[in-house]
Parts: sequence; C-alpha cells; structure tokens
Amino acid sequence: MLEPIVAGLAIAFSVGAPWIACLAIGAFLTRQPLKVLIADRFGFRNRERAGLAFRFLLCYGAIFSIGLAGTLLSVGVQPLLPLVWVLPFAVFQIFIDASGKSRKLIPELTGAVVMSASIAAIGLAANMPWINVAALWSIFAARSIASVIYVRERLRLEKGKPYSRVIPTLAHVATFFLTTALAYFGFSPFLTILGMFVLAYRAIEGLSPGRSKMKAMEIGVWEIVYGTLVVLSVVIGHFAGF
Repeated sequence: MLEPIVAGLAIAFSVGAPWIACLAIGAFLTRQPLKVLIADRFGFRNRERAGLAFRFLLCYGAIFSIGLAGTLLSVGVQPLLPLVWVLPFAVFQIFIDASGKSRKLIPELTGAVVMSASIAAIGLAANMPWINVAALWSIFAARSIASVIYVRERLRLEKGKPYSRVIPTLAHVATFFLTTALAYFGFSPFLTILGMFVLAYRAIEGLSPGRSKMKAMEIGVWEIVYGTLVVLSVVIGHFAGF
C-alpha cells in the first residue's frame, strides 16, 4: 500500500497529495473491520465482536472521509477517477475477504491493482499527463502482481508443497520488459529498469535449489526491502533524469 503513495508524494507532490494519501490509507484500514462485520452478519453471530469492529470502522472511515473531503476541496474530483475505476475490484476484494478466500490468487492480484491506483490519483492531482500517470500506475501494479506470484510460490516451496518456477519468472520478465519499454519511450526512469532486474533476479534465485531457506516473516521483510528499492529507483530516477 505504501510504495505507490510514498513514490507519488515524492515525485508529484501537490496540495491534494496528502489528502489522497489519507484517503487511500483510510480506505485500506476500513477493509478489516468491514470484513469482520460482513462475515459476522453485522452482529448476528457475535454482537461484542461486531460492536468493536463497527467502532474501528467508524474511526477508519473518518480518516477516509477526511481524505476524501480534503481532496475534493483542494483539487476537485478528477484525481479520484483512477480510484473510481478500481472500485469494482475493491468491492470484489471485500466480498472475497468476507468469504474467507482472501489468500486466493485472483483477489491478491486485483488487490495489487487497487492499491497501486493511489499513485495515479496523486499524479493527476499534480496535473501530470495521463500517459505518465498510467505509466507510474502500471509500474507499481506490475511490480506488485509479479511479487505476489513469486511470494506465493516461494511459500509453497518453503513448506515442501508443489510449486512453479516458470510462472513467477515469466511475470518478472514481463514486468522488466514493460519497464524497459516505458523508459525507452520516455515515460519511466531508466533507473527503474535496474530495480526490476533486481526483483527478477531475486525471484529466479529465490526459487532455485541453491536458495537460502527462509521463514514467512523473513520473506515478508525482504519484500519490504525490495519494495523500497523500487520506490527509490523511481524517485531517484525521476529527479536525476535517468
């Protein structure tokens, strides 16, 4: 969630950017209590738990509402278009969460697209051209999708279950070539190509027989490191002009 927000605030800061960040964070936080309420049928099964979830929903919903109001008052409705476009995916995500199937592949992939939309909204708030906004969105969405696929297979490997090396590799190769094409046409920093190359290498090495075995938490921590690398490659490349 934070990767596209941080990158957007760094390269496309505007008066509306903090409000959009607040909106996106609030929307993300409301997901868990809303999931509890739906799964609990809004207090039908456990009123105490539902009541607690409802209070959290009100708190997180307030964060979302403040961000929404600030965005509308500062930069208008246009920057919210990417978030409107992914709204069906967000609704689908909430439904899947409530069904207890949030760890399935499709919901995780759609979630990656939804969370990456924040950088598109921040870019529009700063009056970036649509093509540049779409490029940034696609970079972070592709990075997240490829990483989701890799982490799923890596966890299966570490648990001794059947896994695939081909699919994560193809996903990262596709992400690498997408970033290369965007950089070639001037819509992305060339430095981002290096960041995607590192991700591709970690996917290939991480699923190899000679890998260093890791626990789930270690894999998660390293993904934060790799995500930070991608953010830095986009931000530094943008300001350095390469």
